[in-house]
Amino acid sequence: MKSTPKGLGTMSVHAGQCPCPTTGAVMPPVYLASTYAQASPGTHQGFEYTRSHNPTRYAMERAIARLEGSTLDESQDASFGGFAFSSGLAAISCLLDTLTAGDRVLAMDDLYGGTHRLFRQVRTRSQGLHFDFADLSDPAAMEAALTDDTKLIWVETPTNPMLKIADLQAIAAMAKERGIPCACDNTFATPILQRPLEVGFDVVMHSATKYLGGHSDVVAGVLVTGDAEMAERLRFHQNSVGSVLGPFDSYLVLRGIKTLDLRMRRHCESAARIADMLASHAAVQSVIYPTHAIHPQHAVACRQMQIEGRPAGGGMITIELAGDLAASRRFLEALRVFTLAESLGGVESLVNHPAIMTHASVPADHRAALGISDTLVRLSVGIEDVSDLLDDLDAALKAC
Repeated sequence: MKSTPKGLGTMSVHAGQCPCPTTGAVMPPVYLASTYAQASPGTHQGFEYTRSHNPTRYAMERAIARLEGSTLDESQDASFGGFAFSSGLAAISCLLDTLTAGDRVLAMDDLYGGTHRLFRQVRTRSQGLHFDFADLSDPAAMEAALTDDTKLIWVETPTNPMLKIADLQAIAAMAKERGIPCACDNTFATPILQRPLEVGFDVVMHSATKYLGGHSDVVAGVLVTGDAEMAERLRFHQNSVGSVLGPFDSYLVLRGIKTLDLRMRRHCESAARIADMLASHAAVQSVIYPTHAIHPQHAVACRQMQIEGRPAGGGMITIELAGDLAASRRFLEALRVFTLAESLGGVESLVNHPAIMTHASVPADHRAALGISDTLVRLSVGIEDVSDLLDDLDAALKAC
């Protein structure tokens, strides 16, 4: 194994990988075998069955673990820090499996709709977990919501779709003081912009379907930890439940990671320009973008989300349109470069209506409390020419 480089651009290409020792292939091969030969019962080359061990999946897990800053020894499977799953929700489910029936989880109030559904409609019933929701971008609200029975803190930042920013360092310190593990959904920021493990978080989650894969052609999830005991528990539950990422999908995510640094720079640059344009547009009532001056957690975002020491707000923008649902539909239907579709983080620009699409499963009263209205629209800014994206948005806004 090569020595691990420090630059994120270099790590995106090389971390956790080396040329194939048999052929010299510079890209880890796709190992499709479901089982592996043993010289004698229990005597093998470290691989028995692909649910438990797969070289292609291991390469992808090593890459994201290194990017997120896990320092666990990758030569020891039981304590290695990266875990790849069949979806982001499967990854979250594995983390929840480490809890005991009756445990309490404190979660951010603004969450991806699928996470919210998993918490409130599945694990509350099937596992007996109790979920408390609070605005974790407000330290006082978090402190008030913590109880003696809280066993896990679940944070999204930036959140989906309201792009709230939680102070990771402050939350990690509060959690450590109380001995509570804390986990962060880092999907929107990616390790290029922020690395929660480095400020004291225990677990990081990604929907690798989004920016890590980056090409809207794979569904995957990831957990990363820097804690050896947590890694051993996650590996046990991953293998026991079996929701692992397949070899070819692992290859696709690994391929995507190689250009992650480049893509995130383009996403951020274009999104910042688009946010500025939208903020002054008459058809837009408000703009939410983490590093925009009007964002309520602007200072935290600028300190926490950076590329090479400069603030970087990511590729997601949320806007509130002037008008009503009919006007929102006209805007969404008039776009030509932005594609109306669920998901985010791909090379192509996507637009989404959260209330009808990704967050439809969130109760209407909860959506209203968060501000997810019929005129709220979420933009995933791709890597197209920003001038074309600006023109597309301007033309569509005139249509509504």
